[in-house]
Amino acid sequence: MENIDWKSLAFGYMKTDCNVRAYYRDGKWSEPEVCTTEEIPMHMAAACLHYGQEAFEGMKAYRGKDGKIRMFRPMENAKRMQISANGVAMAPPPVDMFVEMCKTLVKKNEKFIPPYGSGASFYLRPLLIGISPQIGIKPSKDYMLVIFGFPVGPYFKEGFKGVKMQVVRDFDRAAMQGTGVFKVGGNYAASLRASERAHDEGFASVIFLDAKEKKYIDEAGQANFFAIKGNSYITPSSPSILASITNDSIRTIARDMGLTVEQRPVVVEELSDFDEAGACGTAAVITPIETIVDRQTNTVYEFCKDGKPGPVSTKLYERLVGIQLGDQEDTHGWNMIIE
Repeated sequence: MENIDWKSLAFGYMKTDCNVRAYYRDGKWSEPEVCTTEEIPMHMAAACLHYGQEAFEGMKAYRGKDGKIRMFRPMENAKRMQISANGVAMAPPPVDMFVEMCKTLVKKNEKFIPPYGSGASFYLRPLLIGISPQIGIKPSKDYMLVIFGFPVGPYFKEGFKGVKMQVVRDFDRAAMQGTGVFKVGGNYAASLRASERAHDEGFASVIFLDAKEKKYIDEAGQANFFAIKGNSYITPSSPSILASITNDSIRTIARDMGLTVEQRPVVVEELSDFDEAGACGTAAVITPIETIVDRQTNTVYEFCKDGKPGPVSTKLYERLVGIQLGDQEDTHGWNMIIE
C-alpha cells in the first residue's frame, strides 16, 4: 500500500479499512458483521468498564515469498480465548466463528498485509467485552467480540537483538490462583508500573517472580521466559503464567531439533547457570536477552555479548519465522492459508 514505510513500522496501532464484530444476546451469538468505524458505542455502566469483564488475543498473519497470506495457529488463539472467557465468567465465542471472523478481517484488509521481506507482519487483536449496563457485581448478560488488525514492526525496537531486563520483587503481575493463566487486561494493568519504572531505568522489560515466595521466575514482562542450558530448552511452569502459543510452538521446534524440553518451576538463581535466555510471544516472537539485573540484589546475569543472540535462540527463531513466512516446511500444520 502506498505511503507506508513497511521496514520502519513500529509496534503500534494503525487505522485500516474495517473490523469484524459479533454480539452475544439472549443466549446466542449473532452473525458476524463488517464495520468501518473504529468506535465502540457503550453504556457507561457496561460490565467491562466497572468489573473488568474482558479478554483479548494477539495473532499474526504473514505474506510469504509465494504471495500467499498465512495466519499462524488461529485455532489455538480461539481455544485460548474460550479459556480466558470462562475464566472471568464470559460467554466463550465458538471456535469456528472466531476463526472465520479472523479470515474475513484479513481478506478485507489485504492491502495492509506487509510485503515479504519487510520484516513486518499483520497483527490481529480479537477483543471480547461484557457490555450489559449493570452496577451489581455479577457477570454481564451481553457480550461483544470485535476483531481488528493492522501492520506492525517488531515489538522491541531492537528487533532480534539482545535486550536488557530487570528482576523485580516489589510488584506482582498475578496471584497464583488468580487470573494469570488467562489473557485478560487486569494482568497487563498490574504490570504497568513495574514496566514503566524499568524503562525509566534503562531496561526493555522486567522479569516478574511468583507472588507467593518471590523465588520462581513467572513471566518476562508481557511474554513467556525461556532459557538454554546445554542441550535443554527450559521454560517456567506455574499456575500464574499465560500459556503462550508461541512458546508451545518453540517447544515443539526444540524437540524437532533434538533438544530436551523442560517446563518446570525455575528458581531465579538458576539464571547464573543458563547459556542463553529470551522472551517469547506473539508480539515479541523471540527476543534474546543480553543482560538481566536483579534490582534488589544488584546481581548481573549476562547471556550474549553486544546484543548478539546465542546460536540456539537463533536457530529456533529462524525455524519459527521460516514456518510463519512459508519459507520452511510446515510439518505440524500450523499455518492457515487465507484464500
